[in-house]
Amino acid sequence: MKRRKLLALTLAMTSMLTFTMTGCGKSSEVSSNDKSEKNGKTEVNIFQFKVEVAKELENAANEYMKEKPDVKINIETVGGGEDYGAALKAKFKSGKEPTIFNVGGPQDVEDWKGKLEDLTNEPWVGKVLPGMLDGVTMDGKVYGLPFSVEGYGLIYNKRIFQAAGIDGSKIDSYAKLEEAVKTIDSKIKSGALKKDFPKLEAVFEFPAKEKWVTGLHTSNAALGQEFKSSIDSYKSKTVDFKYSEGYKKLIDLQANYSPNGKSKEKLNAVDYSTQVDQGIAIERVAIVQQGNWIYGGVKAIDEKVANNLDILPMSIQGGKEDCIPVGIPMHWAINKNQSDKSKAAAKDFLNWLYTSDKGKDFVVNKFFFIPALKGYENYKPQDSLGKAIQRYIEAGKTTPWVFMGYPTAWGENVLGANIQKYLSGKMTWDELVKDSKAQWESKRK
Repeated sequence: MKRRKLLALTLAMTSMLTFTMTGCGKSSEVSSNDKSEKNGKTEVNIFQFKVEVAKELENAANEYMKEKPDVKINIETVGGGEDYGAALKAKFKSGKEPTIFNVGGPQDVEDWKGKLEDLTNEPWVGKVLPGMLDGVTMDGKVYGLPFSVEGYGLIYNKRIFQAAGIDGSKIDSYAKLEEAVKTIDSKIKSGALKKDFPKLEAVFEFPAKEKWVTGLHTSNAALGQEFKSSIDSYKSKTVDFKYSEGYKKLIDLQANYSPNGKSKEKLNAVDYSTQVDQGIAIERVAIVQQGNWIYGGVKAIDEKVANNLDILPMSIQGGKEDCIPVGIPMHWAINKNQSDKSKAAAKDFLNWLYTSDKGKDFVVNKFFFIPALKGYENYKPQDSLGKAIQRYIEAGKTTPWVFMGYPTAWGENVLGANIQKYLSGKMTWDELVKDSKAQWESKRK
């Protein structure tokens, strides 16, 4: 996630959204905000998914409260390996409705429409880059503030590649990717890399337990070439899986060259932490499929490793092979059923976070976000992965995030679950495609 005028040119076609959720709850509930106002402070309860910035968001809120001592901000984070959509639904059902929460794109806006405050007249709206509000605009009204611009691909350790005699910057096709993977694998097995990288045991770590990785992100590399935008996928009654073989190859490559390559059913127990914190961050593996959001976590473990990371394309053989998916991960939304004072404070905090100098510093230099707003010309990405995403954007080598327009829960609970069955040998690839297509159509009826 990070900034730029270039986004206006290269990302306007990316109508955003993201993780799916279903909305419901007691529309008349005002939570506990009125009680907090009686104690002299207006309370704003935030329920958000971005675990990577949980601590930094708390710090930003504390800085804001120094300026606004009459406001109390409480933050609860649910994400990573947990299903934010299900947790949000449960939160609303409990009667403890948050003031600020997250929505992805068109499907989420439809699901949560009864809870969304109209943000059309907020001061930041005019600063958002072209196309960046498409996913949360319905009937001419804006219902969310974009978190950031994010990109993901195959994040690799340049030092390992160099030691194996490979120039990662030259890899722009599936064939070149596969060749590089086989070369590194052979050097790991021969012990040629053992001296410099004593923990290195495999090329990839593939977290099939994280269905958002396989069913949303990996699939988007293929479906992002079938659909033009998240709005396009949202409106589609069917999915063709035009690039299903390219999708399969990308899944198989990561699975086969992982530590569990010969027992792939075990991949269904591999989670984000194993892949990132205990994988790429400690140089146990050379490549992981993730996005620029992992930089902060890796930096906290080993800054030298973090600064030595770069991104390879998500190569779909038969389609575009030199691109990465770029989009908006989530949007900040405000619960229209909260008290007027709480909503006003929530709006002020979000505006402060994305438009004030102090807020911008947090967004860029602490969250490591690439903002989807103008006014960040003096806040350039300094981290290795933010720079990599910017490089792809500048080169025009991006595909849209369309998974935010998938039918509710289809990406994770259908496709992601089917990937797990495929890896464990309980489903063939043809069966996976057939079932996933049928369930898409069923959910669209």
